[in-house]
Amino acid sequence: MNRKAQLFTLFCFAILWFNPFRIAAQTAATTSGVDHSYKPVIIKLDSAGKKFLRLITWHHFWISHTSNNPGTLDVNNQTVSSTTDIALRRSRILIQAQVSPRFLIVSHFGINNQTFINGGAAGVLGSGSSASGQGGKKPQIFIHDAWTEYAVKPGKLHLGAGLHYWNGVSRLSSQSTLNFMTMDAPIFNWHNIEATDQFARQYGVYAKGQIGKLDYRVFINKPFAFGTARNAISSTTQAVNVLNENFANGGYLAWQFKDKESNVLPFFVGSHLGAKKVFNIGAGWYSHKGATATKILNQIDSIQDHDQLNLGVDVYYDAPLNKAKGTALSIYSVFYMNDFGPNYLRNIGILNTHPNAQSIAVNAETSWAGGGNLQPTLGTGTIWYTQLGYLLPRWNNGTGLMPYVCYTYKNFERIGKSSSQFDFGLNYLISNHNAKVTIQYSTRPVYKTVNNVIERNGSKGQFTLQTHIFI
Repeated sequence: MNRKAQLFTLFCFAILWFNPFRIAAQTAATTSGVDHSYKPVIIKLDSAGKKFLRLITWHHFWISHTSNNPGTLDVNNQTVSSTTDIALRRSRILIQAQVSPRFLIVSHFGINNQTFINGGAAGVLGSGSSASGQGGKKPQIFIHDAWTEYAVKPGKLHLGAGLHYWNGVSRLSSQSTLNFMTMDAPIFNWHNIEATDQFARQYGVYAKGQIGKLDYRVFINKPFAFGTARNAISSTTQAVNVLNENFANGGYLAWQFKDKESNVLPFFVGSHLGAKKVFNIGAGWYSHKGATATKILNQIDSIQDHDQLNLGVDVYYDAPLNKAKGTALSIYSVFYMNDFGPNYLRNIGILNTHPNAQSIAVNAETSWAGGGNLQPTLGTGTIWYTQLGYLLPRWNNGTGLMPYVCYTYKNFERIGKSSSQFDFGLNYLISNHNAKVTIQYSTRPVYKTVNNVIERNGSKGQFTLQTHIFI
């Protein structure tokens, strides 16, 4: 770890330990007391409160220090070994309107991933053009969710339609961003992210409900057009997304052995922080016919289509250990089997400010995945992901710490060799998930190409400090 990374780590821990929220809470707790709890923002539409409109808003800010992939270029096209940035990971507003006991309307909009260089106006610095000073400014607010739902048999069968988040494959594929146990999702849980979906959403119709201990959701979607025209494909060995009009289908089923979780909204809770005792085992799928294609070698105008199939099996345990002390345990593990077609692979880097890379000298090793924090994230192959968190005894003022660790195993067909990576984090819960500060260190594999063969070239890391507040 270089000195910049060490200083950044100390800075993050200092903020986490000595932040003004914690000091104010402790001081008030010993004098007049501080109540961080609040009532949800709800407007009643009838006297009984069965018809209502609820407003939720939240922000995630990141301060990150990234050890860049080899050959990464900065804004002046100079190589840079590390980058420190302040960015807006999410800024959202969600409106839930229960307009009658059987009709529900959900509207969800906001922005994501705005850095100093990208996430804003198109066609300028953040999009690879010459610097105009607008690449990171004025991001466009867009719709995340826009769907309506009718309760055919309340609790057991609900039908809905629109731009929705009732995803299949795994629990993590419909993860709420309000109550992560970790700092963020691993991204590969959203198997179509920003390809044939709109930020993990697609247009479609769905059915959901709970029958006994079975929680289910199934859907038929029309994926967004994304990729290359079939007659323009040049790849012969690596499947690429192609334009098509085929529907997709999917679903997720979970057996709830202990407490039942709410499924009014599609968002699965990351950790209940001891409020519930949950033990679920689930499985799901997503299928899209002709999603990718390759060109058959030496055959003119001969295209081979490939169907996309994503399968997931997971287990989730989240329960209190000692209610008097406020301790709790959270465990989640999921296994994915992904088939996007032969050798399909996507390199993704969250809040990546420097995606470009080049060889910096004769015989220098540049990153195969690209610059910044790009890494192989989604592709044909298997992924095993596990996270474990432990909520330590609460302080007298109700705040507390929750350390966690995550392990990821990836085995992509195109790379041909498996990899392992870790995340180590610590949540400081000021008011449970409503107000918290999280610090996380994440590793990622780095690759190079030698004689057109992809080879492992060590690992890089990233420190991130996040502030998370929602009402």
